[in-house]
Amino acid sequence: MKKYWQLFITFARIGLFTIGGGYAMLPMMQSELVERHGWATEQEMMDYYALAQCTPGAIAVNVSTFIGYKIAGVLGGVIATLGLVFPSLVIIIAIAAVLGNVSELPAVKNAFAGIRVGVAVLMINSVIKLAKAAIVDWKAVLIFLVVFGGAVFTPVSPMLYIVAAGVAGILLKTWEVKAK
Repeated sequence: MKKYWQLFITFARIGLFTIGGGYAMLPMMQSELVERHGWATEQEMMDYYALAQCTPGAIAVNVSTFIGYKIAGVLGGVIATLGLVFPSLVIIIAIAAVLGNVSELPAVKNAFAGIRVGVAVLMINSVIKLAKAAIVDWKAVLIFLVVFGGAVFTPVSPMLYIVAAGVAGILLKTWEVKAK
C-alpha cells in the first residue's frame, strides 16, 4: 500500500508543480523519478520519452503510466497516472469556474504572457537535456539533423519523423555491425 501511495504522491506533486503541460513536466520527472527515487535510469527515461511520444496521449501521462507499471504493475500504472492528472483536474475545474470572468483583465493577460515565456524556457531546458543524452555519435547527429531540418521546413507529420528516425537507427546500426 505504501508503494501505491508513494507513486500517487510523487506524480501528484509533478502534476501540481509543473505548469505548461507534458513537455514542461519532463525536467521535474527527471529530477523526481531518476535522481530522487531511482525508479528509472537516464537511458530508461529517454526510452520512455520516445515511446510516450509514439503512443496516443500526452507525453507526461504516458511516461507516468510506464513508470507506475514498472514499479507496481497495472495498478501502479493506473495510480501513477491518476496522481499526475488529479491536480490538473482540480485546478482546471477551479480555473474554468472563474476564468471567463477575468480573462480580459490586463493583469491576467500579462500573467499568461509571462507564464508562456517561463514554459518555453522549461521546454528548451528539457530539449537540451534530451539532446545531450540522445545525440551520442555521428549516426545520432545525422538523424537529428535530418529530422530537425524536415520538422522545421516541411509540414510532414511528427509521427512520420519518429518512424523514420527509428528505421534510420536500425539501418545505421545494422550497417555499422556489417562493416565490422
